Amino acid sequence: MKPFLKWAGGKYKIIDRVLDALPKGRKLIEPFVGSGAVFINAKFDEYLIADTNADLINLYKQIQTEGNEFVTYAAALFLPENNTESAYYKFREEFNNCTDVTRKSALFIYLNRHCFNGLCRYNSKGGFNVPFGRYAKPVFPEKEILNFYEKSKRAIFEIADFKLTMNKASKDCVVYCDPPYAPLTATSNFCDYTSSGFNFADQQALADSAINLTLRGIPVVISNHDTEFTRSIYSDAKIRTFDVQRFISSDTKNRNKAAELMACYG
Repeated sequence: MKPFLKWAGGKYKIIDRVLDALPKGRKLIEPFVGSGAVFINAKFDEYLIADTNADLINLYKQIQTEGNEFVTYAAALFLPENNTESAYYKFREEFNNCTDVTRKSALFIYLNRHCFNGLCRYNSKGGFNVPFGRYAKPVFPEKEILNFYEKSKRAIFEIADFKLTMNKASKDCVVYCDPPYAPLTATSNFCDYTSSGFNFADQQALADSAINLTLRGIPVVISNHDTEFTRSIYSDAKIRTFDVQRFISSDTKNRNKAAELMACYG
């Protein structure tokens, strides 16, 4: 099943690789859910789904609790007159000042489908700052949202960092981590999908948390760029490598393949 959100680094295009790397278990724990591609395609009895992006998790909770009613409400934003630069920036400003969770969640879908490349990026003050995408006719992903709604009935969604989330794992759990990737170069970091970012110390802390869970008999799989740095911090894991097409660059000629890895612990 396809996610309803566009997402930088989303795992839909390599979902078979990810699912093949996941061991069997009763519950899947995802501390970095992103678009939810793994969540909606994996087959577990239960799910603990988390992220530090409050807007994202609140959206998922709205779908979980409101279902069809929320779909109808959010779809009303997808009108031809709202696919203009002026309308987009009006809605973006409303989103950044909105305190109503239902409204903000609907606006999140609108922004995701109308902004440049479906990026989710915030400035230092926590304001969504991705520019208008100029698409001919953004489509409201009704079918995909309803698929997510059905899957969400077996999930718990939490706004939490990876340490708190991973600490909730027990021996019947499998943990899949898709953190903001370590940069390939000093100028290629697209990690700030929350205003706090995710630095090298965080990358190391995640690897340490994976080792700690492995010692408790809990398998962990982590996706990241294949670099000297990531190979060093994942030295205790079995490494799977492959190439993935990159889609973030605004210059289509520079959308080359990038080496990725999955570190499999346990």
